[in-house]
Amino acid sequence: MLRYILNRLALIIPTVIGISIAAFAFVRLLPGDPILAMAGEHGVTPERYEMLKEQFGYNVPIWQQYINYVLDILQGDFGTSLSTKRPVLTDFLTLFPATVELALIAMLLAIIIGIPAGIFAAVKRGSWFDQLTMGVALTGYSMPIFWWGLLLIIFFSGTLGWLPVSGRIALNFFFRPITGFMTIDSLLYGNWKAFVSAIRHLILPAIVLGTIPLAVIARQTRSAMLEVLGEDYVRTARAKGLSPSRVVNVHALRNALIPVVTTIGLQVGMLMAGAILTETIFSWPGIGKWMIDSIAKRDYVVVQSGLLLIALIVMAVNLLVDLLYAVINPRIRVQ
Repeated sequence: MLRYILNRLALIIPTVIGISIAAFAFVRLLPGDPILAMAGEHGVTPERYEMLKEQFGYNVPIWQQYINYVLDILQGDFGTSLSTKRPVLTDFLTLFPATVELALIAMLLAIIIGIPAGIFAAVKRGSWFDQLTMGVALTGYSMPIFWWGLLLIIFFSGTLGWLPVSGRIALNFFFRPITGFMTIDSLLYGNWKAFVSAIRHLILPAIVLGTIPLAVIARQTRSAMLEVLGEDYVRTARAKGLSPSRVVNVHALRNALIPVVTTIGLQVGMLMAGAILTETIFSWPGIGKWMIDSIAKRDYVVVQSGLLLIALIVMAVNLLVDLLYAVINPRIRVQ
């Protein structure tokens, strides 16, 4: 098992190097002069321009800029935001729990609904339930996030007035964060009204963010189950007189879970991308909205380091998914 983990960690190293190069190059490939963009194009004297170049390290060759960037990252220095004047890592860690809370609820929703729906669709292949489930999944996968989000806001917030439009909690609730998760913090303070408010604010953005992963997981679960249900060992289990539920849940599902877990791991990257749009639509104060606001403010230090931090998190989740393979199917660990 240790060798398996070390092999996976070795594969991550070149990926991290590639991502750091991409994040570093992204800011420098943007049109225009980043120094003028950061300082304002009007009223910048040559002396101040040279001072800013030296301050941000643009007065040295590009290769040396990259080396300095990597050395700073290795020391835990991701730079200082030009807009907030705080370390980028501090802002990231402050806002990241909001994105994690939203992404976890969205993924939990996708898994709880998607996997059972895919299993029943496979078991009832060709039935009205199968066709309805796959039709709804295809529709959910095809809907643009911004359109789906606005549609839900208009109906549930504007027309019915059931759910709030934006934010994480009602403005009349305020308490010092403990974990950063609004639902958990409200419970830790024993404020049930605040907890209900946090849940109500989560519903719409979680549905919007979780729709595409739900559709993908349901379709992948159905496909994997259909393949496994046709295997010889499943037919043998049925011939032995085992109950249909035992055949499906014990003999078929565990082997079908491997591609499903792969799909769930890949959806983490999709969740991070979808969170940018979702958080913008619902004014959710997470890293997605933080990145959009930083691009609008031309805060290139945040954009550069934010891209790297998000990519590192996605890679860490994919590593956990690889380790889950060995738990679900020990044969992978042996290979």
